[in-house]
Amino acid sequence: MTNGGEVQHGYPHLDTARAAITALYRRLSADGIRAYPTSVAPADVAFSDVDDLYLGTQRVAHVLVQQLRLPDARVIVSFRDMEHAANVELTAGPEYFIELNNRFRTHRRDIGAALAHEITHVLLHRLGLSFPGTRDNEILTDTATTYLGAGWLLLDAYREDRDSSQKLGYLTPEEFGYVLAKRALVFDEDPRIWFTSPQGYTSYTKGRAQSLRDEQQPPLTTAGWSGRHRYAKDRRYALDHAGATPVPAAPYAPYAFERLADGLRVSFPCPTCLQRIRVPVRGRVRARCGLCGSVLDCDT
Repeated sequence: MTNGGEVQHGYPHLDTARAAITALYRRLSADGIRAYPTSVAPADVAFSDVDDLYLGTQRVAHVLVQQLRLPDARVIVSFRDMEHAANVELTAGPEYFIELNNRFRTHRRDIGAALAHEITHVLLHRLGLSFPGTRDNEILTDTATTYLGAGWLLLDAYREDRDSSQKLGYLTPEEFGYVLAKRALVFDEDPRIWFTSPQGYTSYTKGRAQSLRDEQQPPLTTAGWSGRHRYAKDRRYALDHAGATPVPAAPYAPYAFERLADGLRVSFPCPTCLQRIRVPVRGRVRARCGLCGSVLDCDT
């Protein structure tokens, strides 16, 4: 939890967030992902200052347990002084034990964001899905929270002005926006109407622009002129060095060429699940991602 300190911006964890999206699809399957079609509604996690602290917290926690499709069980929440925003006890259950930072006693509108992250820890624990190292595992948790429909709360908890700042989670605001936009494209949502934080809204628009760039990279037919020109140059180089396996790729390119027994192939990340797809270099082809099922028009 950043509380009054400097907030990191940009995309320093983007590769890990992309790997987390791929890992979610591999663990849950495309059908499993589609079981989370609707994000948690703002009204369902609203928390007024006149609400009873403990009853209100348990109500919001129950909503998030349902959103993340966990077994319906009692959520026991306590508050204490701590360095981090929250902590969860990863037990076999059935109850969920969560500790929240005392700060949330007076910042109640952000309780849903803190609970969303911790309850996703429970989900990932029960799925047996984790990344090595605390940092990468927390990024996996932020990404899963967002992609499964509860993480927009974490981005909405980001606020910053000249005198103060607050941000929850390990992803930067722009990275939260990127993952949220990936989800929005799959489920045809528009999360912009949910934000109460102007900074959260701005970060979403920046992340969305980054996400849309994934949809406009060659060899996809939606790539722009400059991308197509660059791809054609790299393809000529690959054909001229057909004896090399793999063919050296430009460091800036999201695609890579590979010489196989049946000819030259190009691999590139699926813009939906980020798993790499390999297709033959032979002009117009239609590729279907074996992981998420996306059908992609390519000009290889």
